[in-house]
Amino acid sequence: MLMLGSALLLSGTGAQAVPSPAQTVFNRVNFLLEDNYGGLSTVDRVALAAEYQKRLDAVCSSSPADCAEAKAYPVIQAEVTALGDEHTFFQTPEDFKEFSASQSGGNRLQFGVKLAQLDGESRVVTEVVPGSAAEEGGLQRGDLLLSIDNAPYTFAGLKAAKEKGVPTALGLTRRGVGLTLTLTSRESSTRDLPRIDYVPASTPAGAASTTTTGTSGEVAVLRIPTFLSGGGVAQKIHDLVGQAKRRGASGMLVDLRGNSGGSLYECDSGVSAFVPSVTRVARSVDGNRRTLVSRGTILGDGRIASSVQNPQLWTGPLAVLVDGGSASCSEFFAYEIQYAGRGPVIGDPTAGVGNTATRIFEVGDGALQLTILNYAKPDGTPYPTRITPDQSFAQGEQQIRDLTLGKDDLLEVGVKAVAEAPVLTLDPMRDQP
Repeated sequence: MLMLGSALLLSGTGAQAVPSPAQTVFNRVNFLLEDNYGGLSTVDRVALAAEYQKRLDAVCSSSPADCAEAKAYPVIQAEVTALGDEHTFFQTPEDFKEFSASQSGGNRLQFGVKLAQLDGESRVVTEVVPGSAAEEGGLQRGDLLLSIDNAPYTFAGLKAAKEKGVPTALGLTRRGVGLTLTLTSRESSTRDLPRIDYVPASTPAGAASTTTTGTSGEVAVLRIPTFLSGGGVAQKIHDLVGQAKRRGASGMLVDLRGNSGGSLYECDSGVSAFVPSVTRVARSVDGNRRTLVSRGTILGDGRIASSVQNPQLWTGPLAVLVDGGSASCSEFFAYEIQYAGRGPVIGDPTAGVGNTATRIFEVGDGALQLTILNYAKPDGTPYPTRITPDQSFAQGEQQIRDLTLGKDDLLEVGVKAVAEAPVLTLDPMRDQP
């Protein structure tokens, strides 16, 4: 426990009986860092608190008794950054509001579109949130935004148009053909559940036939954009796997590109649709805890923590797509596929925060996302920080340009890899399909 809090942190520059709002939020953050942090940073957190206490004292020197909470935010953000744990960070009230909406699947003012950078601006559509203004207005993946209300396009201009909530004319090209769409931002759900599409299967070079179990000659492309959707992600994954099995898909390609993570429960239950069982050990300040995941059910120390209805298990050929935006529990997902030898992981190395779990603590009007656990396999082997793909495929500006012309280079590589991926052989004494 951070005993330093009562001796140093509550005193600041003077022996004030009641700490200021800024001091109060600073104290709370440092108590959490000392008492609940379970990450891998080796930084001396007591010394870190003392160093940044001096910075807070300087910021609040003109009004130490009633220093506003907001004045502590930059100090706290700098301190948490200095901890050196990418998964631990402080959210201002504005950031926390946005995050809460995303996590819960709640509503927020949005167009409902995700963009990639090209020519210095975020202007290429990579994702359209179902039920959003962007979907209703007709935006599609690969659209290249060129203008806003007849003025040259800028991302700042798009954000300003979103805040106004008025009809906005977007000039764009779609596969090289120009068109104009009118969108009006509105309050809409942030829920972005998994979805599935089917593309023609690819036959391995020189092979007369594949080892697939499907009959349709199609590869099911399962897009999982996030694990932050207010629940229902794992259930949707199992439902869609069931759909692909009934359709007779010859293989499955799981697309985790840009998936920044979310709920480990959703991720674990979801990956169990592809791996018969997963076992890991969570290591925290309170000791170790073993988790077993099988057929959509999560057992924590022998107790059911979560489950899905009508669980599925995909036994056909499988591959997974990742990129530098794949983070957190999407890295767990890819690692479990890789560890089990279920199929190749293809793309760029992932973000590098895939060996820990976090919890959100409300602090004042903001929040602290804090790493509380790190993970290992039962034999003590730690989970990797990032996923190194089995098949590297660098994704740069050329791939974004190709996307604007309707060509998804990595997707094509993934479909070819599925054709050569192994099927899952079940142990008849233990596993049932």
